[in-house]
Amino acid sequence: MAHYGNPQTRYKGDRTPLTEADLASHRVLVEGLSRLTPVLPILSEESGVPEWEVRRRWSRYWLLDPIDGTKEFIARNHEFTVNVALIEGGRPVLGVVVAPALGQCFSGGPALGAWLSQGAERVALSVVSRAAVPRVVCSRSHPSPELEAWLAPLGQVERVAVGSSLKLCLLAQGKADLYPRLGPTSEWDIAAAHAVLIGAGGSLSQLDGGELLYNAKASLLNPHFVARGAE
Repeated sequence: MAHYGNPQTRYKGDRTPLTEADLASHRVLVEGLSRLTPVLPILSEESGVPEWEVRRRWSRYWLLDPIDGTKEFIARNHEFTVNVALIEGGRPVLGVVVAPALGQCFSGGPALGAWLSQGAERVALSVVSRAAVPRVVCSRSHPSPELEAWLAPLGQVERVAVGSSLKLCLLAQGKADLYPRLGPTSEWDIAAAHAVLIGAGGSLSQLDGGELLYNAKASLLNPHFVARGAE
């Protein structure tokens, strides 16, 4: 949080912002995980991406987004997160999502359940039955005309705007029902919160219903997807 009040910002080749906080978080995570599991590869948004011929041999690895929601970090609206996921066989088996400015830590996985820790309190998370008027999570920073077309058949919906991987965490908390994403995201953007959502009883799939797998192709861009709470 030392960088939060005065973020020093530059821009990467894809014109996305990069702050000193992104790099500091990356260094801390990589150093800690390297000591914890020295034999496991680590793939971070802020590190170089190994060639596909190397990555395709990974059966188990760490996937990191040192700060998801850099725009939210710069805007100081508290909706940025630090994300750590353990991937096995292309699926997220453990996820930790920390929202430092909110004092929240989400954790979980398919065989672990899902939890929210805040201060001394730790509560189990579970998705809830869909509301009569579906609560749809929308990006605060990435409006999408395609999303409007996808939502039209649903009729009346309640929109919930939030940044970063907190969108998936809202579903895990039972505070939202759907999160359709029809814009670009990368695997590190969603993996940790994907694990938490599954642990809470939710789901995430490609728009056609197919399973969304990690490190299954050369590109690390996700297909369009929809995340759901309980049906």
